[in-house]
Amino acid sequence: MRKLLNTVYVTNEMAYLTLDGENLVCKIDGETKLRIPFENIENIVCFNYIGCSPALMGKCVSKTIPINFISPQGKFLAKVCGETKGNVFLRVAQIDTFRESGLVLTQNTMAAKFSNTRQLLRRTLHDNAALREDEEMKNTVEILTEGIEKVYSAKSVEEIIGIEGYCAQSYFSVFNKLITNQKVPFTFELRTKRPPLDPVNAVLSFVYTLATSEFAAALETVGLDSYIGYCHTLRSGRASLACDMVEEVRCIVERFVLTLLNLQIIGERDFEKQLSGAVWLNEDGRKKVLAKWQEKKRTDMTHPYLKQKIPLGLLPYIQSNLLAKYVRGDIETYPSFLLK
Repeated sequence: MRKLLNTVYVTNEMAYLTLDGENLVCKIDGETKLRIPFENIENIVCFNYIGCSPALMGKCVSKTIPINFISPQGKFLAKVCGETKGNVFLRVAQIDTFRESGLVLTQNTMAAKFSNTRQLLRRTLHDNAALREDEEMKNTVEILTEGIEKVYSAKSVEEIIGIEGYCAQSYFSVFNKLITNQKVPFTFELRTKRPPLDPVNAVLSFVYTLATSEFAAALETVGLDSYIGYCHTLRSGRASLACDMVEEVRCIVERFVLTLLNLQIIGERDFEKQLSGAVWLNEDGRKKVLAKWQEKKRTDMTHPYLKQKIPLGLLPYIQSNLLAKYVRGDIETYPSFLLK
């Protein structure tokens, strides 16, 4: 079993990462602020503009530690990663499998997404008696249930994407009702992405980006090409396969964001609004979210397929490994992640 190590998040925009022997060193204005041995690092996520030294990038490449560059607002920019483990035959098999079975994989992925989203709603209904008779909530649960049935009768990936869009629209129409703490100073009206136009969307987009970068790193680790997907269309610079696999665990991200809001871990002071109308987490806000995300990744869960307890942070690696086994023909079907 893979050991869960640390993801290093660099949130200060003026930070510069460099190399000192077998240590990662973070400097601000020439002063050393942090020193971490490489043996304790599995991933680096940078929200800084100054960047990293070439020597550090070379060291990370040799140790297969990916460096993800993300804008301070949370937009994925680029990634530096080392040699992919595995061989060219797995890549060829990946392309062939996705061409032949892309529809089935998409059906299973979206069905799992709808099922997990429905579980999130049902959990809220269980915890909040006042919402149990809410007609909009009931209707959304029914739409998600119908969506699971519809994807398996769909004849193309494009048709499934249309079904997913309808289900997502219904789900986000009731998302504000999941913010059950009346003291939360935010409201959610609709999902806005590029850019997010309110604090709730800003946090959702930020954590979605984190989850996608973690899946991209995990896929590269097992030898799969994170840029060749089966559902999201191929686009230069986009890790389409990572985007595909994140669909199954969006419910975890959304539950996490709702926890941050309902417990008032983040507040109005953690955001900044641009003249364009865009809303982003500021540095303090990012630090709060990242600290809680790291804490969340260390919590244990029982994997529904393996029937074993694992840290949540290992979920991307386990799902990536299962997909690689499916591509190699070691298992008959890729087991999508399903909340129980």
